[in-house]
Amino acid sequence: MKKRKNKSALLNFIIILIFAIILINCGSSKESLSISNAEKKAFEQVKGDTITISSDKTEYEIIIIEPGFYTWLNSIAKPEGYYSQSFLENRNYLMVLEWNQRVLQPMRYNPNLYELQIDYSQNIDYGYEVNYKLYNYFIYFQRKYNQRLGPFIPRI
Repeated sequence: MKKRKNKSALLNFIIILIFAIILINCGSSKESLSISNAEKKAFEQVKGDTITISSDKTEYEIIIIEPGFYTWLNSIAKPEGYYSQSFLENRNYLMVLEWNQRVLQPMRYNPNLYELQIDYSQNIDYGYEVNYKLYNYFIYFQRKYNQRLGPFIPRI
């Protein structure tokens, strides 16, 4: 009889522990972002910035028309060279997958935010500059529009 009570108590303890871990993990995924005043000013710009992301080595080009992005990129984002190219490529690949899924679901995700698919392949070397600017656009976009394009919190 005593062994049965010990097993039951242990089982109850394990269930409570698992439940507590799940609650803690759910709460931590909703971490809020702290936005600086300088970043808020960049987000509030209404004049359209046009940034062309291209590389001399490749024929690939991305054109981003987003008010405030140019200012944000030059004043808030980490400088070029801060991240390795492989880091940028891995993050970009994950975020492009999520972006493209959202483009295909206009009833679920705002079609004004997710208008066009992005053609990005892991097998192509787009160069550092293309990956750097695309990555930073994704960070800017997530922070400005309170979106999450993957499992990572969009920090600067």
